[in-house]
Amino acid sequence: MIVDKPSGMTSHDVVSVLRKQLGERRIGHAGTLDPDATGVLLVGVGYVTRLLTFLSGLDKTYTAQIVLGSSTSTLDSSGTVTATHDMSSISVEDVQRVVKENFVGKISQVPPMVSALKVDGVRLHELARQGIEVERAARELTIHGFKVFGMSEPGVIDVEVHCSSGTYIRSLADD
Repeated sequence: MIVDKPSGMTSHDVVSVLRKQLGERRIGHAGTLDPDATGVLLVGVGYVTRLLTFLSGLDKTYTAQIVLGSSTSTLDSSGTVTATHDMSSISVEDVQRVVKENFVGKISQVPPMVSALKVDGVRLHELARQGIEVERAARELTIHGFKVFGMSEPGVIDVEVHCSSGTYIRSLADD
């Protein structure tokens, strides 16, 4: 089943709603979208849940808006602004050049603290809420394509990223 996950719900929230609506206990999802993210969530119902493992590792394509010159505590719009920089002189061409030189092909990425990854059985976002930051090993990922479409408004870049599973778009934006 394909679900268009709305902003404000976790992937698990979507599964919980579907369990109630469908009266089925065996429901799962392939991959996890951030609570603020919208988009396609693949959901398996009943015996199909066994197949989700094969879907989770597939490449993904994301569209996003990146705000230049602003960093937040969560690397997305839900966090507290931690730094701002004047980026008014940066053009779309500048961003396209940097993307081409640094963010296509094999890259190394450190997962964000506010994520569903687990360290010693505890999700990173739970540790982050307690003010605890832990070392996270960088992971090798592949960016198959990174299109910069333009600026939808001053300082906001519209992009599309085709990447391997496990890529955090907000970490790419932060980098």
